[in-house]
Formats: sequence, C-alpha cells, structure tokens
Amino acid sequence: MTAAASAPGPSPAARLTRDLTADLPVPALEDFYRDLHRHPELSLAERRTARKLAGRLRAAGFETAEGVGGTGVVGVLRNGEGPTVLLRADLDALPVQEETGLPYASRHDGVMHACGHDLHVTWLAGAAAALAAGRETWAGTVVAVGQPAEENGQGADRMVADGLYERFPRPDVLLGQHAAPGIAGLYPHVPGLVLSAATDVDIVVHGRGGHGSRPETTVDPVVTAAYLVTRLQTVVSREIAAGEPAVLTVGRIEAGTRHNIIPSEARIALNLRTQSEEVRQRMLAAIRRIADGECRAAGCPREPEVTLGDHFPATVNDVDTDRLVAAVHGAVFGPTKVVDTGPAMGSEDFGRLAVGSIPYAYWFVTTTPAEVWAQAPGTDFAEKFQAVPSNHSPRFAPDLSTVTPGVQTLVSGALAFLSVA
Repeated sequence: MTAAASAPGPSPAARLTRDLTADLPVPALEDFYRDLHRHPELSLAERRTARKLAGRLRAAGFETAEGVGGTGVVGVLRNGEGPTVLLRADLDALPVQEETGLPYASRHDGVMHACGHDLHVTWLAGAAAALAAGRETWAGTVVAVGQPAEENGQGADRMVADGLYERFPRPDVLLGQHAAPGIAGLYPHVPGLVLSAATDVDIVVHGRGGHGSRPETTVDPVVTAAYLVTRLQTVVSREIAAGEPAVLTVGRIEAGTRHNIIPSEARIALNLRTQSEEVRQRMLAAIRRIADGECRAAGCPREPEVTLGDHFPATVNDVDTDRLVAAVHGAVFGPTKVVDTGPAMGSEDFGRLAVGSIPYAYWFVTTTPAEVWAQAPGTDFAEKFQAVPSNHSPRFAPDLSTVTPGVQTLVSGALAFLSVA
C-alpha cells in the first residue's frame, strides 16, 4: 500500500465541503442506514430501497424519477450554468445469511447487505441533501443515480438502455465509491486500472445415467466433472504467465438426485477474473479445450456445453479525473489518508455508465471498525486485511463512523468539478 499523490494544500472544494457538511444530520442518516440494512433486496427487486432513496432526493429538491431500468432512481438538481456531475450508488443486496449479530441485522432470511450498498445509498442521500442545501455556493447540475442490479452486472446497462442519457442530463464526469475492508478512515484511489473484469462460465457435462449398482452401463458425469474441476486449476498455474493477474474459481457443482442414481448430467459454474482481454480469451479457450478433452476421455455421448454468462468489464479510472478527486480528498482528510492500493481482482459494472467515454473516478472508503481491526491477527496491514470480514462475508459490518466521511467524499468529489463560487 503506497500513499497517493499529496494534495497541494487547501482547495476551494475542500473548504466548501467542510462548510456544507458541518451540520450533517448524522443520527438521521445512521437511522436511514439501519433501516436499509434491515430490509435488503436482491437485484432487480430493490423497490423499497429505491422508494426510500427517491423520497430523500425529492425532499432535498431533486427532480426525481423512479423505475429507470427497472428499479433505478435518478434525481436531477439543476443549479445554473456549469458542469454536470453524476454521483452513483448501487441498491442491491446479496443472497447471504447474515451472521453479524447486529441489532439491526437483516429481517429477510437468506438476504443481506453484505457488500455495503446500504451504506452507499446512505452516502448518496446525505451528499445530495448537503449539495442541495448549499446550492448558492456552486453552479452546475448534479445527477444522483441509485442503480439496481450491480451484483449481477445488469443494472448499469438497463439504466442506459432506458434512456439514462436521453431523459436526463448527460454528465461530464461520473463519480462512484465503494465500502471496503480496512481500518476505517482510509480513501484508496488507483489512477487507471482499479478493478478487474469478471466472466461467469457455465459447463454442462453430458453422461449416460443409470443405477448405482451397474456403473458399467453408464457414463458417469460426476466423475468427469470431478476430473474437470481438478484440471481447471491448472489454467492459471500453467497457462497464464506469472506476472499476469488471473483467478479461476469453481463456485458451484451440481449433479444427481439420489444416492444410488448415476445422473445423466453434471453442471459446473465458474467465475474468471482478469485484467486484460488477451488473458481472458486465453482462459476461455483453455476451459473449452479442457472440457472437451475430459468429456472425450470419459466417452461422454455428447460434447460439453460451455456457455458464457454475466460479464463485468474492467473498471479503468480516467487518470486525470481520479487524481483530481484524490487531491481534494487529501485536502479534506489529510494526504496520508489517501492511498494507492493498486488494482484489485474485484469487479463492478460502474464502467458501463461511461457511454461514449465519459471520464470517471471510482474509489474506496475503508469501513472496518477500529476494534475489529485491532483484534484481527497479523502484524501489518496486509495480514489484518486478509483476516477481517470482507465484502460478501456474512459478517461484513461497516463502522457507522464512516457515514460522515462517506458523504464528504462524494460532496468534495462533486465540488471538484462543479463551478464553485
């Protein structure tokens, strides 16, 4: 972890941010967050969450539309001549059973805000209200977007297809942020490549089913799938250069209905993480080759089916845009709080909002409570980072002390581009 470029000193945007956020209604925002956390909703079903955000935007004076791209929300605050800045938060939760033990834990069995999107919505609502209350100090247009379905990679595309940039002002810059593990109070920025591409791959192995007592009359797809899973582990270790970041995960394997029935097919679900299209294509070619070879070796009656599913593009910050936001964050929080952690293997669909190469900056806000961080095993940042609950963990529980700084990061980021009086 290295420090990002230091801010040159106090800036008008930083000073104004402190003024506009001096009287944030923090208890009310914390209550808003707790309410969202209690009521998580899965991708494309975020109706309550969208309604809550829309109500906040309307109350702040934004012209607000709901149902954009399905369950998306768009709020527009026109405030004279000047740049148009889009602030985005994602709305959806995950199919995770919560294990935090929090008094405001999810009330919906098997669904949890395990990725911090409830915090993102809270930050956006707070930033929208602060910017609206201080509109006499800046000029331009703020577009606040509550995006559905980030977790399955469909939401940004759906909003764009539903006329995001035809029905509402087209932005000059896009700004987004994400809650992340790490002791609360850091603001990682990465100019250029910040998040990897992700591709889901589904494989169906076709066998010949039969009775478990007569395996000689069958072609067992479970055994073939087991060989396939093992062999797929060599794609990264033996076919990708050591300096090329890549991950292949077998996330699910399904086959059979009873102990004594050899099924007729087995299904395998993969997820790939890559940082270049060349590596992605090489991995896909290897997967197809290995699947075909293992099925031929087993005598399967049909070729395997290899199907590509959801795909997230790499998230690549515009260097100048990200450095400008990092500088104002350094001025607000102190230059040592803004760090460059390098590209991560996580993925996002935020970049799909950048239609026509709209420049964007996407950064992180670390949210691990200080006491959790202190108790985590390890002697340095990297060791503790691996030990604390991360995004998608059933124990992921951001510190509510990050409500105010998460609002300030969005406010200051917007003011870095708006015309400041």
